[in-house]
Amino acid sequence: MPLVARLQRMNIGPHFRAYTLRGAGFAAPFDPFLGVDHAWDSAATFPPHPHAGFSAVSYVFLDSETGIDNRDSLGKRSLIQPGGLHWTAAGRGVVHEEVPAETGKTVHMLQIFVNLPLARQGDAPFALSLAAHDVPVAHRPGVKIRVPLGGFGDTRSPLTPPTDVTLLEICLDDGAGLTVPLEAGRVAFFMPIHGVVTLDGERLDSSELDVPVFAAQDAERVIRVEARQGPAKLVLFGGTPLYQPVFWNGPMALASAEALEAATQAFQRGEFGRV
Repeated sequence: MPLVARLQRMNIGPHFRAYTLRGAGFAAPFDPFLGVDHAWDSAATFPPHPHAGFSAVSYVFLDSETGIDNRDSLGKRSLIQPGGLHWTAAGRGVVHEEVPAETGKTVHMLQIFVNLPLARQGDAPFALSLAAHDVPVAHRPGVKIRVPLGGFGDTRSPLTPPTDVTLLEICLDDGAGLTVPLEAGRVAFFMPIHGVVTLDGERLDSSELDVPVFAAQDAERVIRVEARQGPAKLVLFGGTPLYQPVFWNGPMALASAEALEAATQAFQRGEFGRV
């Protein structure tokens, strides 16, 4: 049986709502992920803010009414269209802002926080982008798998991020199924987006808040996914645990209290730049 993490409902003002998953401290069960927000955002909710020590990743679902206007202190501005992904590796510190690209329309998205290996937490920040039409797609009978990060079978994302993770958006017709291999040493968790599926025979319903977390310790394992009661969509997150301490301070997370304090002071001195 997998471990079960628990989503929390989060509302910020009248225009932002999310189901959020957060880790805490050393080696959370879904390490190297620090957290995920499955969110709907219809207005500028978060002013320009800093990050340090990890990566902030935005993935916009194809059914989103609009994209995201992304700006950062690297001097870059980009539009993340529905179906696209943007990866900001904060490293030693960056400031960014993301807002819906069109007033009055709602962004349907994932905001994903991925830890950086200790040796890269002091690197200069940088960003990677993947347009919707460049996201590779794998097909199985009754199943479509978008692969914005990592790989599925012979289908691989063109991105090489600083932390090796997999992100699969899996859409299944009613009654369709597939097997998902999980390499030895890696973890994976599934977030339901809509519909009902079973994972190795256990029910996963998008109306509930449980998130099953699987681990393959000494040998590869295979997880069977099947849609029940109509079409369904879920997202798989996978990666190799970093087994690092995590010290949080709001939007910054580093591997030691000393590094976190140094990053906080650097931001206060203006060393992260500005948008």
